[in-house]
Amino acid sequence: MIVSTRGEYALRLMTALAGKEGFSSLKDVAAEVGIPHKYAENIMTALVKAALAEGSRGKNGGYRLNRPPEEYSVAEILEAIENSFSVTNCIRDGGCPRAESCPTLPIWRGLDETVRAYLSRYTLKDLLKS
Repeated sequence: MIVSTRGEYALRLMTALAGKEGFSSLKDVAAEVGIPHKYAENIMTALVKAALAEGSRGKNGGYRLNRPPEEYSVAEILEAIENSFSVTNCIRDGGCPRAESCPTLPIWRGLDETVRAYLSRYTLKDLLKS
C-alpha cells in the first residue's frame, strides 16, 4: 500500500481539527498544516461525505470532527480517502480470477491484514501526543 499525498494530507487535517474546539476555518487549518486551501477543500469534502467530519457555513463556520479524537483510527481515515487500501492489485475490488490457484495470495492477504491492523491501532489522539 502506498499512501498518497491526499491520504497524508487527510491525516494532517484531521489531526489539526482534533486539537481544536468547535468549528475551525479551513483556510486557517490548511495554512497551519501546510496544505493548499483548494486541495484541503477537496479532501474535507470527502471526509464530510464519509461522515468523519462536519462542515458549517457562515461567520463562525468551518469544520470539526464528529466524534472525539480517540474514536478515529488512522486506518478509518485512510480508507475514506484512498481509492484502495489493499497492498496489491490481486486483493482489491473482488480479487483476481486466479485467486483459487495462486500460491502467492496468502502472502498478500497476510501483509494486507498486518498493515490494516497496524494502522487500526493508532488514533487521532495518539497522533496529537506525537
